Amino acid sequence: MDSPPIKRLIKPFIDSLSAQKGYSINTCRAYQHDLEEFVNIASRNRFQGNQKKPPDDYPLTGVDSLTIREYLGALHKKNKKVTIARKLSAIRSFFRYLIKKGAITDDPTKMVLTPKQEKSIPTYLPVDDMFRLLDSIKTDNLLGLRNRAIFETLYSCGIRVSELAGLNVSDVSFSSRVIRVVGKGSRQRIVPIGDKALSAIKSYRKKLKSQKGFRSEENGPLFLNKYNGRLTTRSIARILEKLAKECGLLIPISPHALRHTYATHLLDAGADLRIVQELLGHKSLSTTQKYTHVSIDRLMQTYDRAHPRK
Repeated sequence: MDSPPIKRLIKPFIDSLSAQKGYSINTCRAYQHDLEEFVNIASRNRFQGNQKKPPDDYPLTGVDSLTIREYLGALHKKNKKVTIARKLSAIRSFFRYLIKKGAITDDPTKMVLTPKQEKSIPTYLPVDDMFRLLDSIKTDNLLGLRNRAIFETLYSCGIRVSELAGLNVSDVSFSSRVIRVVGKGSRQRIVPIGDKALSAIKSYRKKLKSQKGFRSEENGPLFLNKYNGRLTTRSIARILEKLAKECGLLIPISPHALRHTYATHLLDAGADLRIVQELLGHKSLSTTQKYTHVSIDRLMQTYDRAHPRK
């Protein structure tokens, strides 16, 4: 029996990620792109000049550990190690799926090592810079009030920018001082929100109601664009970039950097690592541990100052 083309097996795999694991549209799209890229490069490497095996017909039996290593080698020319590791992870997941479905019996990725990652320190703002950024946002009009509410909420809650863009009015509980967040894999969590963020949201929604007639209890997007639709993550990033320049910040800043800042400031103030893990919505504690760099630095400074025999 002839081996089926790999490309024919990609779509059922992508569908399973969405239906069974609850992966987002963007994540599924990234997996599909990575797998199709793998097939195209593998086909070109193995059958260069052979018109009988175009990428769409590349057979499943044409993949072994050497095929995958050749593909990774091609990626090293233009990609960072973290990107290569992500693409290899997509291929591993795909072949585990094929084994589970009985399409293959041996996993060609099991003998392939993941590239060793460089340890990177997340970008974050010191407390003074974070406060300066928030306090610099002018609130003399509706968009200013909205922007202040957006970034007060991001810093107060440490949520992902996609989670913030997805917030509805009904997700905010002013009495309980919490918000309901839908995170990765459609997992819901409850996150505390501070008084300054709540006050900024109230001011924005009150102005919105007086100018455009929106009811505060309306079950729609919490933050609106100028066309009264839901703000996109890209728009939020552009707004932050503009505000950071106006504020005079010297380092490039993104909405995700505010999440790093939130986590760093909590840990630096003595918050428990597992509590921060819960607040951030991380499945693994190791993901949260990358934010401990500042706390460890402060700990060492305190040790050097205080210990009588260092």
